[in-house]
Amino acid sequence: MARLVDIDVPPEVLALARAGDGCARAAVYAAVAPGTFGLVRRLAGSRALAEDLFQDSMMAVFQGLAGFRGEAPLGSWVRQIAVSKCLMYLRSPWHRARLHLGGRVGMNGAGAGGDGDWDDRWSESLLPATPGPLAEIIDVERALASLTPTARAVVWLFEVEGYSHEEIAQTFGRSVSFSKSQLARAHAKLRAWFEPPVDGQTCTTL
Repeated sequence: MARLVDIDVPPEVLALARAGDGCARAAVYAAVAPGTFGLVRRLAGSRALAEDLFQDSMMAVFQGLAGFRGEAPLGSWVRQIAVSKCLMYLRSPWHRARLHLGGRVGMNGAGAGGDGDWDDRWSESLLPATPGPLAEIIDVERALASLTPTARAVVWLFEVEGYSHEEIAQTFGRSVSFSKSQLARAHAKLRAWFEPPVDGQTCTTL
C-alpha cells in the first residue's frame, strides 16, 4: 500500500474531478481511498470507528476538491484532511469518556465497536507495502494496539507517513519534545512487546 503522499492523479483527471465529472471523481476516489482508510484505521484503532472517520474524511475531500489548487500534492492534501478528522475525534470529550468508561475503542481492538473478530474482517488496505507472513502482520497489529491512541498516531505518522517531529508537533499543537518523547516511549513499549525479558535460566549440558 503506497503512502498517501506518494499517490498521484493525472492532472487532466484531477481537473475534470474538480469540475464535477463523475468518472473523474471515481478515479480520484479509487486512487486515494485505500491509503486514506489504511491511515485512518491505524490512527483510530477500531475498524468500526475508522469506517465512520473514513467516510467523514472522504466527504470533506470531495466537498473541498473544487477549491484544491494543487499547491501541495493531492495525496498530501487528502492526508492532512484525514489526520485532522482523526485527531479531532481523539481529542473529543466523547472519546475520552469512552476510554474512561472502559470501552477503550482504539486501545485493544475489541471495544464497543465489536472489533474483536478483526481477523475475519481483514482489509488489504492495512497490509504493508512488503508484506510478511500473516502471523507476523497480526502480531504487529496487536503490538500497535497496545499503545495509547496518541502514541500510536505519533509512531504511524513518523515511521510510515514520513512526518518530521516538527510536523507532528504542529499537527498536535504541541512541542517538538512532545513528539520525541512520545516516539521514544512507544519504541520502548514495542521493543518490550517483541523482545520479552529473558528469565535468566541457563541450559546445562549433561
